[in-house]
Amino acid sequence: MSAIHFPDGFLWGAATAAYQIEGAVDEDGRGPSIWDTFSRRPGAVLRGDTGDIACDHYHRWEQDLDLLVDLGVGAYRFSVAWPRVVPDADGAVNTRGLDFYDRLVDGLLARGISPMVTLYHWDLPQALQDLGGWAERTTTDRFVDYALAVHGRLGDRVPHWLTLNEPYCAAFVGHLEGRHAPGLTDEATAVTALHHLLLAHGKAVEALRADGVTGQVGITCNLTSPHPATADEADVAATTRLDLYENRMFLDPLFRGAYPADAPAYYRDVTDFSFVHDGDLATIAAPVDYFGINYYERHLVRADPADLVRGWQRVPDPHPTPGGIGVHPEGLHEVLTRVSKEYTSVPLVVTETGIALHDYVDPNGEIRDDERVAFYEGHVRAAHRALEDGVDLVGFFPWSLMDNYEWAWGYGYRFGMYHVDYATQTRRPKRSAHWFAQLARANALG
Repeated sequence: MSAIHFPDGFLWGAATAAYQIEGAVDEDGRGPSIWDTFSRRPGAVLRGDTGDIACDHYHRWEQDLDLLVDLGVGAYRFSVAWPRVVPDADGAVNTRGLDFYDRLVDGLLARGISPMVTLYHWDLPQALQDLGGWAERTTTDRFVDYALAVHGRLGDRVPHWLTLNEPYCAAFVGHLEGRHAPGLTDEATAVTALHHLLLAHGKAVEALRADGVTGQVGITCNLTSPHPATADEADVAATTRLDLYENRMFLDPLFRGAYPADAPAYYRDVTDFSFVHDGDLATIAAPVDYFGINYYERHLVRADPADLVRGWQRVPDPHPTPGGIGVHPEGLHEVLTRVSKEYTSVPLVVTETGIALHDYVDPNGEIRDDERVAFYEGHVRAAHRALEDGVDLVGFFPWSLMDNYEWAWGYGYRFGMYHVDYATQTRRPKRSAHWFAQLARANALG
């Protein structure tokens, strides 16, 4: 393949999330999150795994920041644990929780690495869930209070903020499918939670601006690239409906200040959207400085005649990864160009993309994840094609820096560029780490 070069200043990074790596769930005043609760529900997580210890990052953070230096990246995307900062419903700020992130940010800057802070990566305090969680409008105001507390401590040193990670998963996977915390299976609640998540984002953007934020502020959505399985009119219509569910329910309010015109019909048996108050959509569409895109899936879609309202089925990929997802780097190009052409001119960042494998240390002490190297090469080239097509793409962050607690998959699947032996907490670079370090340092792919 031909060599490709990225623009000067292109941001190569790596990503993690608090509950997936930190552990120390009951130390220094941290309260329980919905994932602490959900992971203890029988059958909710593979083998009953919890994030109680995870990668023990809370105690090993300096070692982990050194991994970033070895990786050659210029930025690190991590999330702040809401229940570590505001553990209870009374809103009292736990300064010991903020102290940890204070040290983390200073440690990054001392190593020449730029912090990108995600304020919400799915770990709602259980105390707020007990009051209704994201189904309650008041949670949006509690999120603003928490965001301002974090900004008040870290705002002088953080150049990139993300309000939410993947509101699709937080709303639909957690409140409709029940596969993620809080483990509900009620569609009306899920759509209400979606609105409140987006409203919390908009309110936080406005509050951070009023608080004098100097860093750039954005949000990260996981987006898919759906295609009809055939040219049949029914499959084309089904693809439009799936696109509403997975993409447009987020992109339209964020960048057009309205829910899609076909949303009321799609949800006609579920909700009348009475949870939308005057001014909400203008708040949700508060201007952002950049937009994060997490990309994992490109779907083929066929009609489901048994469901006349939703009427779609995802066609199983013929060659799935161990996690059941196909590898389609062309879908990343499709998503990036679509967002750039149809929705927004703000800079875009690939804030996540990655592949789950059953990695192991071989008898020679190597972790030969050649499939991951091939995955990243394909997706980096797809991102570069988007740049050539005029997309203002400014960064690329693989998921993930290291193996971690993968939500309902527990410790059964590995996404990391660094292998973690959970029993000893030993970190080892995989082949993908060496490959990515060369890419990041050269800002080019040969």
